[in-house]
Amino acid sequence: MRYRVFNEQDYAALQALDLDIQRHLDSAFDGLPERERQGRLHTSLPALKFYERSEHSFVAEEGIDETGKVLRGFAFAQPVWQGDRPIVLVRTVSVFPGAPAETASSLLHAVIKSAYDAAVYEVHFPVPPALEQAAGAEQAVTVGAYAVRHLGTRLETAPGAPDQSGVQGA
Repeated sequence: MRYRVFNEQDYAALQALDLDIQRHLDSAFDGLPERERQGRLHTSLPALKFYERSEHSFVAEEGIDETGKVLRGFAFAQPVWQGDRPIVLVRTVSVFPGAPAETASSLLHAVIKSAYDAAVYEVHFPVPPALEQAAGAEQAVTVGAYAVRHLGTRLETAPGAPDQSGVQGA
């Protein structure tokens, strides 16, 4: 599996992957009202253009054979200025159900590494079941189904204390 930033040539594959994921999550997806379907999808053209420029969004690409590759997941994240410090906010980490187990955690790790490389020392992200172990492995402070990974020296001064499993709790 290869993790990389995406570009305009990936848009159609991302939209198809997002649709496949939504159909897997809800078998009645196609029967939902149009507005509901559009609200659940993450890959509208404006969203793709925005996240392509964010510098913190990635795709998981798997080689199928010598002639082709297929996308197995994506992470969309953006830098956000909070007035006193920047953070990277993860909108979604979405993975095709048949993808290797480490795909979601590797996408999250790519976002965290990109934040650190950009000197942004906080990454905020939702923690669905597919990211619970990854949040622990990344030493994130978790509050319910939400986590914050502090990086660099901010890790030393951030609120929260490690729990028994190594995951920091607030």
